[in-house]
Parts: sequence; C-alpha cells; structure tokens
Amino acid sequence: MTSSVLTSTFKFAKPAVLGFGRGQVRASGLAAVAGARKGRVQGYSTATSPSTKPLLLYTAGTPNGRKVSVFLEELKEVYGLPYDVHPIDISKNVQKERWFLALNPNGRIPVLVDRNRGDFPVFETGAILLYLAHHYDTLRKFAFDPATHPNEHSEMLQWMFFAHGGIGPMQGQANHFVRVAPEDIPYAKKRYVDETKRLYGVLDMRLKGRDWLAGAERGMYSIADMNALPWVSSHGFTSIETLDAWPNVKAWVEQAMARPAVQAGMRVP
Repeated sequence: MTSSVLTSTFKFAKPAVLGFGRGQVRASGLAAVAGARKGRVQGYSTATSPSTKPLLLYTAGTPNGRKVSVFLEELKEVYGLPYDVHPIDISKNVQKERWFLALNPNGRIPVLVDRNRGDFPVFETGAILLYLAHHYDTLRKFAFDPATHPNEHSEMLQWMFFAHGGIGPMQGQANHFVRVAPEDIPYAKKRYVDETKRLYGVLDMRLKGRDWLAGAERGMYSIADMNALPWVSSHGFTSIETLDAWPNVKAWVEQAMARPAVQAGMRVP
C-alpha cells in the first residue's frame, strides 16, 4: 500500500509515504515528556513517549485534508508527535480503490491510521480531530476537558458541528458549481455562494469581541477553529474575493494563519 519514506517532492504516479517529524522532533518529544511531568498531566502520555510510532495520514490538498494536517503540525510543535503522509490523488479516484475503502467505506479523504493503537483507522475530519485531542493532546492545549470545562467543551463541539454540517458542505457545493460543474447553472452558483456568505456572517457574529470560536471571554484557539479555518481561508476559490464584509472573520483568519503550525499544515501534502 505504501513504499518508502520520502523527503522530496511526491509524484502521484508512485504511491509513497512522506515523513513529518521523524528524527528531528524526537528531541522535542523528549523535552515535552519532561514538561508534561511538571505540568497538569500525570503519568504516561502516548504523544510524548520516545517509543511513539508516527501516525499515518492519508490526505490530499483540500480544506478537509488540511484540517487534520494543521492539528498534526500543532501537536508536533507542542509534543514532538511524528506523523507520515500518504498523499491520495483524488483526481484519479484513488480514494475509491478497494484498499482505501477498507479504511473508509465512504471513500473520502482524510483518513488517519494510528500505529500506536493497533493501526486503528479514523475517518471523517471532525472525528479525527476529536480522536487526536483525546489521545494525544494530553495537556489540553487545543481542546477542552469535558469533566473540568463542560461548557467550553460544549461550545467547541457546537462550532465544530456548525462548520462540519454547514460551511464545509455549502462551500464545497459552491466550489463545485463555480469551478468544475460540466454546465453553467447560475441558480446553483448563486444559491451556494450566498449560503456560504450567510454562514460567514454567523461566524462574524460569534467572533465579535473574540479571538477564537470557543472558550470563555476572548476564547482559546482550539480544534473548533482548525475545523473551519481551511474552508474560510480558501474563500477566493469560491469566488468570494475578500473577507472585508466580515471584519471579525477576516481578523480571525489572519491571526490563525500567522501560526507557524498552521502554515506548515496548509502545505501538506
């Protein structure tokens, strides 16, 4: 299914796995172990264990794929968590091949395979983000503990589901009719672009006086933000030229995109 680990550019004609964080992050992972022992988390942490195997991400350069690669980059920066990438050429329907359907019967990217837990596969972006937060964000840097912060945790889930059920599907349909539909259907383009803009307006209301979608006061950067950011930041592809009509959203995107881990995650694969 995969071949060797590559450190150069990937060509879709040759399936391969790209390494992200193997070796060069091991020292930072060891440092994170020491930090975790001094902090709030006690006991064993898979994310910071020197024996942690790289996670495996099957993905493509789409908003849904980048949600997960952004979070993996954030985890790598904090914990030294390594991961490998297997790029999937969705233009050739590789995600519909039998071996991929065994990982995700829905035939969509991304899929995460956790080599530390018996090659356990996880599909659907929201489920992957929550899985990574549960098993690897042991210091709760990017998510809220439902036991100690139940309200903030609920807010995080609400805004994740808002993006998962609203922004992603609506903007995805807008992209289809604006960019790739075999015939020009003005009604469909207007319907989905207008709905995408309406959803941006909902985000703008939420972000008034806030930095991030979930959390008390101005909020905390979390997987709720990562779940929406790759879609909103690609507004130009949807023929929405600027975010000027939604100043709070524009500031949110600019602040998030300034994060080194976000920039790295957006370049995957």
